[in-house]
Amino acid sequence: MLYTPMAFTLRQIQYFVAVAEQGSVTRAAQNLSISQSSVTEALKELETDLGVELFERHPRGLTITHNGHQFLRHATKILASVSDARTSFAGQRSALSGTLNIGVTSLVAGYVLSDLLARYRRACPGIEVSAIEDNGGYLEHLLVGGELDVAVMVISNLRDRMALQAEILETSPYRLWLPMGHPLVSADIISVADIAREPLIMLTVDEIEENTGKLLSALGARPHVAFRTRSVEAVRSLVATGAGVALLPDLVYRPWSLEGDRIESRDVSGSLPVVQVGMVWRKGSSLPQAARDFVGIAETMRSGRLR
Repeated sequence: MLYTPMAFTLRQIQYFVAVAEQGSVTRAAQNLSISQSSVTEALKELETDLGVELFERHPRGLTITHNGHQFLRHATKILASVSDARTSFAGQRSALSGTLNIGVTSLVAGYVLSDLLARYRRACPGIEVSAIEDNGGYLEHLLVGGELDVAVMVISNLRDRMALQAEILETSPYRLWLPMGHPLVSADIISVADIAREPLIMLTVDEIEENTGKLLSALGARPHVAFRTRSVEAVRSLVATGAGVALLPDLVYRPWSLEGDRIESRDVSGSLPVVQVGMVWRKGSSLPQAARDFVGIAETMRSGRLR
């Protein structure tokens, strides 16, 4: 039997991940600073090589398939390994010893910090890392007091901007989560008024509930909150089984619940807020080398996603 080696390229994987993260060829092409046709061609070549459909094509754009979701996990690991390879010769960093005290807010703990921390530990094995998860206000207090070196947190509502320095890592728009078969899935335009008529599953971490409530109130809509939870996975399961809809940052969107049920995501017309995730440290302070390396690896991750 003739063995045919895999032919897909690193560039095709980068384009695939960009489209999966952005949910649109147009937005992915804009972030990558290339033409839409280049992205489309790369996706077709990748699907041909793998022998599966990674996206479902429809008039509204692309929706990642179950096979695509599975391949996304492999693709992100491949890109992470490539990033690690780029820093594998940073012997100076590896030789460092010391401590790094990190803070993180609940919303980003499982979506940004886990991968970032894994890369940092591989690059700087001699650094002892200590991390604490808490709300943004308390982390700001610890940063100002010098008890934390740096925090990875939602910075959209950063309170003490006079005392703290922030650098954006990721900007995530709010989108509507819906179960399969919901009437709004096929709507050309979804308005805030449409959402107000639906039972709402409300996430109550990192000011998400406050932001959603302010948004709907400003537009004259009073939400019918069916369920409040601090668990993103609970939101996914409740939405997927038809208990309600959710208005959440795209950062935490995944197309499948833990039970394997499909979750749709749609844009909402009007001016919706965005969630900014970033690195925060005390302004005017000299960051220790361990913290500077941590910030540098975070910046590398961000630029790698946009390449």
